[in-house]
Amino acid sequence: MRIIEAKDYADMSRKAANVISAQVILEPRSVLGLATGSTPIGAYKQLIDWYNKGDIDFSQTKSVNLDEYIGLDGSNDQSYRYFMNTNFFDGINIKKENTFVPNGKAPDMEAECKRYDELIKSLGGIDLQLLGIGHDGHIGFNEPGAAFEKTTHIVELEEATIKANARFFGSEEKVPKKAITMGIKSIMQAKKLLLIANGPDKKDIVEKALHGPVTPMVPASILQFHPNLTVVYCFN
Repeated sequence: MRIIEAKDYADMSRKAANVISAQVILEPRSVLGLATGSTPIGAYKQLIDWYNKGDIDFSQTKSVNLDEYIGLDGSNDQSYRYFMNTNFFDGINIKKENTFVPNGKAPDMEAECKRYDELIKSLGGIDLQLLGIGHDGHIGFNEPGAAFEKTTHIVELEEATIKANARFFGSEEKVPKKAITMGIKSIMQAKKLLLIANGPDKKDIVEKALHGPVTPMVPASILQFHPNLTVVYCFN
């Protein structure tokens, strides 16, 4: 485990972007596992800036996202496909057909879970998976109590997660109650992991995840067992 302390959010974003850019520069055909939420936006902006300066080329890169709300399609401005397009993909030269997000509108969600697992396998697996961490220790939408052996699956969102995401939807009632997410087994199969965390409110859960007992009640604690984990944090 490599732990890097950043001075502030901008510094954390640059350090995280450095890890991602190094992966793409050294292996242009990399498969990146990507995350949504407010924490990675700065890293995505930094990568766009470096792309615009000619420092990095995503033309051969592919990506798979961790999760998506069930019931939202890519045109919905709260969907994770829309988030990725507007915050990252539209600003770089990655081919849209090489960017993959679970289909939240699939008619058969169980079949979609299997399809997504097969897709990741067909790409040769994930070279570098970017992760954020929830206040309850969730990674992706793997909530406390989630089985470590699961691959892509459907989850009922916890009340705390719904409350945390209500600011994006305007009210808790509008937040979808289910999501499709890569499972912890899927995440742990990535060759490298990059966990980023920002803000004083994340300090306690990061400490529990990295230095506490490994337990399904803190899903991110399983990351302690990954052979190639980098953590970049700023608790200011």
